[in-house]
Amino acid sequence: MMGRTLVTARSLRALDWMNFFVANVQTGFGPFIASYLASHKWTQGEIGMALSVGTISAMVSQVPGGAAVDALRNKKGAAAWAIIAIILSAVLLAVSPTVLPVIAAEVFHGFASCMLTPALAAISFALVGRANLGDRLGRNARWASIGSAVAAGLMGVFGEYYSPRAVFWLTAALAVPALFALAMIQRTDTVELPQALTPQQVERRESLRELLRDKRMLLFAACIVLFHLSNAAMLNLAAGEVTAGMGDNVQLVIAACIIVPQAIVAMMSPWVGRSAERWGRRPILLLGFSALPIRALLFAGISSPYLLVPVQMLDGLSAAVFGVMLPLIAADVAGGKGRYNLCIGLFGLAAGIGATLSTTAAGFVADHFGNAVSFFGLAAAGGLAVLLVWAAMPETREVVQPAAEEG
Repeated sequence: MMGRTLVTARSLRALDWMNFFVANVQTGFGPFIASYLASHKWTQGEIGMALSVGTISAMVSQVPGGAAVDALRNKKGAAAWAIIAIILSAVLLAVSPTVLPVIAAEVFHGFASCMLTPALAAISFALVGRANLGDRLGRNARWASIGSAVAAGLMGVFGEYYSPRAVFWLTAALAVPALFALAMIQRTDTVELPQALTPQQVERRESLRELLRDKRMLLFAACIVLFHLSNAAMLNLAAGEVTAGMGDNVQLVIAACIIVPQAIVAMMSPWVGRSAERWGRRPILLLGFSALPIRALLFAGISSPYLLVPVQMLDGLSAAVFGVMLPLIAADVAGGKGRYNLCIGLFGLAAGIGATLSTTAAGFVADHFGNAVSFFGLAAAGGLAVLLVWAAMPETREVVQPAAEEG
């Protein structure tokens, strides 16, 4: 361990800002793309095809992206290359909203996102160790939620008062301070590990086959599929039904449905991380997952568009729990075996499968049997997720000696 240094307070503050600006950058690749392409006379079918390319790229890239981050000793390099790829994607979209550049941008962004998420988790793990990881992940989620809300507002203003193209120039510009924040974080391969691991434990890598045999990993992956099967289609289905005749206030209601949960995530995420270390993972998972069937049933029974926003507060609870617990349970399962980021990639693949099934199945059921039946189906999937956590998911927390608190 010679030559290693203790983590500096500057690195931890820079990681806060890194999460803030990365969330800024990622916001540009949300609903703004569909609006931008529609303004350039793309049909809904063409827009759907382009977005599907991005979704498929992200799903295919989850596992190799995680494995690539595991292979790099300095995780900052993975984050830097991912941010540069996102800049390239944004520039391609801004310069030429035609088929080939848009498809290329979606592919680049899909793979970059799959490296960026595990890279941020790996940097956090390296800086604070497993004992303090829950608190650090909660802090990451808080800064990312604030960044998403700020970016959504900025991009909405730029898109409204300048042009839809300006959103993507702004996305590229916001990536620059993300790179500056990354540069201020010390190299992860020079950090003295706070957790009590020997060099042999750190270097020993578990094989993919061994990881796939881990009951904890498989059960949580199944929980993730059910979580996203219930969650992914819920807001789109509700918003499409109850805002159909609203007129000019639709965009404000939809924006509030996005911003309010982000505010809940920002407030709750640090508590989620600390509580998961204090009480264990299962009680917190049960709390967050239980919000899913309740939310679906409430959506099935409301008709006023203004009730969407208070119901969406439950989404903030679920998102806070899920956002912190995924990388935290990955650390429990594979953090000491050299496969932390590969495990995050596998969990990301499970999330992609669940989300894809959710939007497809919910749309089919709604078309043939009505929205209420579709919501009941989403509630059933959420209920199964709660049942699986309660009946089968083992506690993954290990009691370790805490390192020094963050400065």
